[in-house]
Amino acid sequence: MEARQLAVRTDLNTDIILATEKLTKEFKGFMAVQNIDLRVRRGQIHALIGANGAGKTTCFNLLTKYISPTSGSIYFNGHDITAARPAQIAMRGMVRSFQISSIFPQLTVLQNVRLALQRDTNLSLRFWRSVASLSALNDDAMEVLEQVDLGSLADLRAGDLPYGRKRALELATTLAKRPELMLLDEPTQGMGHEDVARVTQLIKKVAVNRTVLMVEHNMGVVSGICDRITVMQRGEILAEGTYREVASDLRVRDSYMGRTKGTNEEALHV
Repeated sequence: MEARQLAVRTDLNTDIILATEKLTKEFKGFMAVQNIDLRVRRGQIHALIGANGAGKTTCFNLLTKYISPTSGSIYFNGHDITAARPAQIAMRGMVRSFQISSIFPQLTVLQNVRLALQRDTNLSLRFWRSVASLSALNDDAMEVLEQVDLGSLADLRAGDLPYGRKRALELATTLAKRPELMLLDEPTQGMGHEDVARVTQLIKKVAVNRTVLMVEHNMGVVSGICDRITVMQRGEILAEGTYREVASDLRVRDSYMGRTKGTNEEALHV
C-alpha cells in the first residue's frame, strides 16, 4: 500500500488534492459511473455537472465514501482512500455537506456550530456533561458564524431560520470541521434568486485558502464562481475545462442541454 501511495505522489502534480483513477460503479449490470479519471486542483472551486442520470451524484457519493466503488481508486493528498470510511476522510480534512438539510432545528444557530466544533475536542466523548460545558467553544463558533454572515442570528432557533439561511448554517457546520477540501452537494437547491445569490457569494468567500468540489445544477452559480467544470454524461466524463471552454463544446450543448432553446441554452451562452 505504501509503495502505491508513493507512486501516486510521484505521478500526480502536487497541485492535485483529489484524484481518481478509472473509478467505476456498477449496480446489477448498470454502469452508473465508468472509468472516471478526475483531477481536482488545490485552491480551486470545481463543479461536477450533468443532466439527470449523468452519474454525478453517484460519483460524488463515491468520492465521499458513502458508497464503495466496483473498481478503481480514489486519492486524497496522494493517499489512497478507496477503502476509507466517511469519518476517516473527514478526519483527514475532506468534509461534505448534504443536499437535504442536516441541522438540528431545536438548537440555536450557535449550538449547531458548537456541536460541529466538538469533533476536535475531547468534549465530544463527554456525553454526560451539560451543554454549558461547551461554552468554551463559543468564540470559535462565533468566528465561523461571522464567516457566513450569521453572527447576528447566533441565538435564534435554527428551525426558525429562512431556508437560505439554513443552508448558510449548514455551510458553517461544514466549515467548523476545518476542511481542507469541502464537498458541497447541490448547495443552492430549492432556493429563490435572492438566496442563491447570497449563498453563491458565501461559497466564494469561504473558498479562500481551501478547495471546493460541488455538484450544482444552477449554471449561473457555476459560471460565476467555478474555476473548473467537469461535465458528465452516462456515467463518463464528457468534457472538462473552464466555463467558457465547456460552454463552447458542441458535445456539451448537444448532450447536456439536448439542443433545447430558452433558459438552458442562455445559461451556457458565452
